Amino acid sequence: ARSEMALSELNLFIESANAPIFGIDSNGQINEWNAQAALITGYSKVEALGNNLVETYIDDEYKASVSDVLARALAGTNTANYEFPIYSRGGGRVEILLNATTRRDVEGTITGVMGVGQDITLLVEQRALAARNNARSEMALSELNLFIESANAPIFGIDPNGRINECNAQAALITGYSKIEALGNNLVETYIDDEYKASVSDVLARALAGTNTANYE
Repeated sequence: ARSEMALSELNLFIESANAPIFGIDSNGQINEWNAQAALITGYSKVEALGNNLVETYIDDEYKASVSDVLARALAGTNTANYEFPIYSRGGGRVEILLNATTRRDVEGTITGVMGVGQDITLLVEQRALAARNNARSEMALSELNLFIESANAPIFGIDPNGRINECNAQAALITGYSKIEALGNNLVETYIDDEYKASVSDVLARALAGTNTANYE
């Protein structure tokens, strides 16, 4: 009676879980498919049961790796946080984070695998977007650096402490100080005549406070 009650509670948990849950037997055929798995794939439990999970629902690119995860679980080795996509009935791609656990009967004999998933499609899309943005940022930075270095005008940059952190070829040419020599030096103290130290310092201080200056000689 206790076993039947526990099994009933387990089935209720599986069916009502807010995560896709599936089970396969030792031949890789689906013997469990909860409501959430049906929802994200578009395939009902009736349609899914009895199908080979890998052959039916996994993209060719991931068949080998998913098969390996399931084979290891069937051999007694669980897998946590394995990412792979499932393609839904409508052709959509659903990214799944899977924990695959060995299933055993009361005597300890391995009977199959239980897979508990998490739909991480949004997270994967956000990661891809961040990667694209990073790539664009790196490209923009590369183009900016190229522009600065090749500009036919002296260009320099300072950090919040007034130390030089950018100095292009034209700045090196007109001052006679190479970029290596200039970087890290305090611009005003090192390269500005005493007569102009105060006024140049004021211009830079205002820029550091957010106020730009144009046409300062």
